[in-house]
Amino acid sequence: MIAEDMLTQAQQRCIPDVSFELIPIRNLVSNQEYQRPLSENHIRKALEEFDVYQINPVKVSRRDGINYVFDGQHTIEIIASESGSRDTPVWCMIYDDLKYKEEAHIFADQQKHVKALSSFETFKAHIEADDPKQKMIEAIVQSYGLAITKAKNGISAVSTLERIYDKYGQAVLDRTLRLAAATWEGENNSFSGNILMGIARIVVAYGDTVRDDVFKDHVGRVSVKAIIRAAKERRPGALGYSEAMIIEYNKKSKFRLSLKTLYGGKAMSGEDDFGEE
Repeated sequence: MIAEDMLTQAQQRCIPDVSFELIPIRNLVSNQEYQRPLSENHIRKALEEFDVYQINPVKVSRRDGINYVFDGQHTIEIIASESGSRDTPVWCMIYDDLKYKEEAHIFADQQKHVKALSSFETFKAHIEADDPKQKMIEAIVQSYGLAITKAKNGISAVSTLERIYDKYGQAVLDRTLRLAAATWEGENNSFSGNILMGIARIVVAYGDTVRDDVFKDHVGRVSVKAIIRAAKERRPGALGYSEAMIIEYNKKSKFRLSLKTLYGGKAMSGEDDFGEE
């Protein structure tokens, strides 16, 4: 243990004057006006993927003998639901004698200088953890001689890869990457989120009606830049890309594909899936 008198004043200013205690949830109060309303959806999702290693200490202001939670109100509700009891204790970081306005100020600024992980950084961490979904996606990507990387000609749109995998399955992701790789042979932006999601929507909507060789020859006649321009003129997001690619597919084709099939055979709607640029 480091003695406090051995620290410089600058070092001491960086150490909050707090103590840690295990406090039963029933002895915590978290209904201050400055706090956001509880999100039942957030609590439900956290319970579906409950992980004790993701629990952070609850920040508590002990004011007038009462333990006011000013950071961690969702944490205590998640733990209470998971354990089935508000008698369950949680680790608390306790600040003594803060005033109400000081609590509100700390709450307001607590995320001010926090740098959130990007989807790419999160994906790479899952890879290091050998998590099966991300490892499977990586294996599919590598099967086409590609890499998940921010370097040129790599794939960085990982949230789109995960979205396709989660929503449509492994086979659709595999065919999507096969078509993208064969059609433009690594052309710049050919693995952007909107291109990949646009192809995935085509694969799902048309299935085996779309011939891979025709897609490669017809759609590959135009550059990715041309597809992007045409897509933006039609509609926002991935469906605009799907439409632009189907139009190119249909040119000089014996078996034309109806754009309405993208929308389940119905008239076109404003519903869309958005990919990463």
